[in-house]
Amino acid sequence: MRRIKTIFLTLVLLIVGAFLHYVLPQHDIVRITSTEVIRTDFNGMNRLFYAQADSGATELSTRDLRLINTEMKKTWLFGFIQRDSSKVMVYRNEDTGWIWPPYFKFDSSDLQAQAAAEVSSAANPQWAVMTHYGWRNKYLTIFPNAIGIRPVAGPDVTVIPWFNIVFFIFLIVAFVFLRAAWRQFRERAIDPTMQDVDDRLDRVGHQLNERRGRFRRWLDTWRAKPRK
Repeated sequence: MRRIKTIFLTLVLLIVGAFLHYVLPQHDIVRITSTEVIRTDFNGMNRLFYAQADSGATELSTRDLRLINTEMKKTWLFGFIQRDSSKVMVYRNEDTGWIWPPYFKFDSSDLQAQAAAEVSSAANPQWAVMTHYGWRNKYLTIFPNAIGIRPVAGPDVTVIPWFNIVFFIFLIVAFVFLRAAWRQFRERAIDPTMQDVDDRLDRVGHQLNERRGRFRRWLDTWRAKPRK
């Protein structure tokens, strides 16, 4: 039973961790190489990883998708430690609107124009911080969604994810508060109730034992006594 509980809690933590890793903002140091618009068909495997159609457009099974092609600097420790190597990364640029996730993004057209203005070559690079959420998967054809672009002086800048830090601090404080509140509620309401139920069950069991003893003694009176 204890092993099943451990496996269940591990699965819950993995699911919650993956969910938070997908929806929380991330920051990449990138050099934008180009922008483009492609026609995309959605299916049951990847539709979940795309936002709704842009504000004012009709939701269809196929539509144009804005892409921002970049060269991204590789990092360690969630972006805190820069590496000397880089890789190609493609971001999509979609409105999130008023629905999930709650980034309330309505300026995908402006962001695409800003990305086009930041395009640079390897000989004369211009580096920027790409804020995004989501994952990149080549087999499912999904891309992280760009939220903002901010030019920086070079590829060696360190971006501190203040929002994520504040969010996890709030999450920890909320967990400690709810845990303390639950323990107080259990001590004041649930534990006394359970103790009262146990006491009542004990009294009922004791009464049943007494009645069973009386019944047995009554039966004994009807048994034949041994002859002298």
